[in-house]
Amino acid sequence: MSITIPLTKESHEALQEELKRLIREERPKVIQDIAEARSHGDLSENAEYDAAKNRQGFIEGRIQELQGKLARAHVVDLTGLKPDKVVFGATVTLYDTATEEEITYKIVGEDEADIKLSKISCTSPVGKALIGHKLDDSVKVKVPAGTKEYEIIEIRYE
Repeated sequence: MSITIPLTKESHEALQEELKRLIREERPKVIQDIAEARSHGDLSENAEYDAAKNRQGFIEGRIQELQGKLARAHVVDLTGLKPDKVVFGATVTLYDTATEEEITYKIVGEDEADIKLSKISCTSPVGKALIGHKLDDSVKVKVPAGTKEYEIIEIRYE
């Protein structure tokens, strides 16, 4: 039994675009690079050939990985829902009671998580703690540095 992978709509579209690019552009280019390197003669000492074959292996592996993810993908669509609680795909603004600062995170899947873009995984300590809570709830989260307390001040479904 395969496990479904929750994805936001934007992440699903990005994976589809990457797959199309790899199949339509990168794969034919690397095949051409291999053919050109072969035409240079002795393959045993041909660095261009080895590099092209390595690149081909990477591309084919990534294509298989993307096809597998897309086959198991469950796109979470929040349009039309009332943003009354934190769910996968929600954008949440928090008030850190210790630092008195506001932080905004989008709750996403593990593959999409990027703290630089304020996207946290639904399986991260903060993500897990926030799921299911409502506006104005106080949430305590155990993080490596100790326990943080946040108040949920805004929930948006974008």
